[in-house]
Amino acid sequence: MNRRLILLLPLLLFAGLLIFMAGNLGKPQEAVVRSHMVGKPVADFALEGVAGAPGLAASDLASGKPVLVNIFASWCLPCAVEAPQLQALKDKGATLHGIAVRDTPEKVAAFLARHGNPFQRIGNDDGGRMLIAFGASGVPETYVVDGEGIIRHQHLGEIRPEHVPELLAELEKAR
Repeated sequence: MNRRLILLLPLLLFAGLLIFMAGNLGKPQEAVVRSHMVGKPVADFALEGVAGAPGLAASDLASGKPVLVNIFASWCLPCAVEAPQLQALKDKGATLHGIAVRDTPEKVAAFLARHGNPFQRIGNDDGGRMLIAFGASGVPETYVVDGEGIIRHQHLGEIRPEHVPELLAELEKAR
């Protein structure tokens, strides 16, 4: 009896883990950690440019016009999935800046050549410190920053087609 229980214990633990994970699949995004930086100014930073684009600094985000800041990486599959929506936002008049995290310039350039480059500026954050500065939980994440450099909205995860109007509305609210 004890031997059978010992053999079944790992299976029962694994089944319990699967049930827990499946139960969290349908949770709304609010269940994910939100940035504590929403409503606060962007931390002072200056990043070198990458992929032939000019770099990005905090002063670029306080230019008087709201912008979108997309935190992405070439190794991030959801970042590739959201590429057409980023282009759609640009086509609808949104200004987008990118921050490439924990990446190499060569891989970022190849990623943008393959998926398109909707960004006016791209900062190279090879150490990932901007994830902390924005209060991000991972990649991709997109932020609406108003013209004064205040973070007004956080979009967690990849941008899907149904999110484009929502982000445009958030940009409008940030004016």
